[in-house]
Amino acid sequence: MIRVGIVGATGYTAVELLKILLRHPEIVVTVITSRDPNEPHLSEVHPSLREMLNLNFTQLDIPSFCEAVDVAFCCLPHAASAAIVGQLVDAGVRVVDFSADYRLNDVETFEKWYGVEHPDSDRVGNVAYGIPELFRAEIKSADVVANPGCFPSSALLPLAPLIKAGLIQAAPIIVDSKTGISGAGRKTNLKFHYPECNESISAYGIGTHRHMPEIDQIIKRFCDADIQTVFTPHLTPMDRGILSTIYVQPKNKTDVDDVLDCWANFYEDEIFVRVSADLVATKNVSGTNFCDMTARDCRGTIVIVSALDNLIKGASGAAVQNFNVMHDFNDSLGML
Repeated sequence: MIRVGIVGATGYTAVELLKILLRHPEIVVTVITSRDPNEPHLSEVHPSLREMLNLNFTQLDIPSFCEAVDVAFCCLPHAASAAIVGQLVDAGVRVVDFSADYRLNDVETFEKWYGVEHPDSDRVGNVAYGIPELFRAEIKSADVVANPGCFPSSALLPLAPLIKAGLIQAAPIIVDSKTGISGAGRKTNLKFHYPECNESISAYGIGTHRHMPEIDQIIKRFCDADIQTVFTPHLTPMDRGILSTIYVQPKNKTDVDDVLDCWANFYEDEIFVRVSADLVATKNVSGTNFCDMTARDCRGTIVIVSALDNLIKGASGAAVQNFNVMHDFNDSLGML
């Protein structure tokens, strides 16, 4: 059995992660940490896991944590995570990191978009990016995997094969995404309270959202062009899910059939990407690690629609999928 610990296990992604890990036949969860000095029992923080795992939260002590685990899932906030991840890896623990600290290719870009000095800058640019369908070989041998952002996953999975095949132009690429409220995390914030969100939909982070450079940098790995996507997220009154509508321009008379065929061939052996001739919806991927995608033609523009669960394929499911790849297990182990 592989011993697993979770650093920062109190949030929404952590509870979804634990649900999957407890189903995984090759894993035993040995440590869960939080900053709460009272060290509550898991069931006090996550009642849905009552009688499923008899562990108390502990405050993180690096030496004892590293003695108790083989692999860590780090669910700490951006900028706080890398300082811990570096110590874990140096102690021989393999890590799947949920933060954005290692997703971007260079320190300058990270510090520009996140406004903080990177605490583990020497590792930036040398960490596997955690979309197995795109970067399986790098993930398999990695000591650290940067779990992708939820919005980027919904955009990159449909876009990367098309860019690589030369079926669409590198610009303009417009990504219009809707997300459920759980994407904001569990912290208290007035604008995410039920009376503020219910019966309302609103855009945010226009031109400033930190997932935009992540999308740009990963797409650029599949072509030589300078990528600058236009990305706008919207908050919608649902618990979970992301629906992304992506507008691209075809090359060489590419049509929708070409797009669907490209995806079908590219993802032929990938269990968690489902190419559909029908329109896709968040309800059909809720609670799963699937990303559903389809495409339509509209007056010469190809309109792509993708759907995934932001807490699963956009976070915890992707993390376990990365874990499985790192250990040469079937991608779906513990999830199907």
